Amino acid sequence: MEETTTVDISAVNEKIAQESAFIDLLILEMNKVIVGQKHMVERLLIGLLGQGHILLEGVPGLAKTLAINTLSKAVKGSFSRIQFTPDLLPADVVGTLIYNIKENDFSIKKGPIFANFVLADEINRAPAKVQSALLEAMQEKQVTIGDETFILDKPFLVMATQNPVEQEGTYPLPEAQVDRFMLKTVIDYPKMNEEQLIMRQNLLGAYETVKPVVTLNQILSAQQAVKEVYMDEKIEKYILDLIFATRYPEKYNLESLKPLISFGASPRGSINLGNAAKCYAFIKRRGYVVPEDVRAVVHDVLRHRIGITYEAEAENITSEEIINRIVNEIEVP
Repeated sequence: MEETTTVDISAVNEKIAQESAFIDLLILEMNKVIVGQKHMVERLLIGLLGQGHILLEGVPGLAKTLAINTLSKAVKGSFSRIQFTPDLLPADVVGTLIYNIKENDFSIKKGPIFANFVLADEINRAPAKVQSALLEAMQEKQVTIGDETFILDKPFLVMATQNPVEQEGTYPLPEAQVDRFMLKTVIDYPKMNEEQLIMRQNLLGAYETVKPVVTLNQILSAQQAVKEVYMDEKIEKYILDLIFATRYPEKYNLESLKPLISFGASPRGSINLGNAAKCYAFIKRRGYVVPEDVRAVVHDVLRHRIGITYEAEAENITSEEIINRIVNEIEVP
């Protein structure tokens, strides 16, 4: 029995190595324009391969818009940007029915959600009604206008951004909505040498043009290949231990976390953690998941899925620290 498993893994490994050959090419093309920000680029690819969506948090000017725009050009996909404002309506996102006088009938005008890559800029600036219109499209991968339902193009990736600094006039995303995002990635400032290069390129106006290096069909094929990445039962158990430790910390020798967590990760957390670990293995051109893959993505998958209590806030303890303590405590297979 052992032998067949080994043969299977080596076959899967070979297939994944072939399927993921375009990854290096894609990253290379994106790096023409995006300086540094390796973490953000990798997370965008995880979202794309895992058919999930990403919530990016970072101060303005960290190339969030540029990153998804560059990705759409490199894979020759359609791109649209929605600037969320307090006066935005759901129809501005999904589209609406317009009365046509000549035809004496209603025609459908599709909104900016009909694209492969959608940037929802400053998602927390729009009221809940608009957020939910976007999130229905994210979850169901379809949009209903009038009495007609439209299936959205594949691949479909929403990258929503949030500015952590400015809270005036914002509508914080409800937990149930935040849970729909596969990853929440926090972006930091570039390093000094990277920023020097960014400054130099901008002052000279020396921008490289991004060429399409991957087709949409290659991406769709890669999305299917990711599902074939082998995950051992021990890794599944490790993922479940990490998730259950956010719900019942006392069972994992983490009694001190009990008063700090108001609620733990939902089953979406375990699904997305497994999915993201498979995508990370794929990006690293491996046909099987190792514990390091899980540890590499655990913060991005869980940071928005753990509710912290007032007690934790009073002690300045963040969900990041809670995840760190759990990861350090749970035994690695």
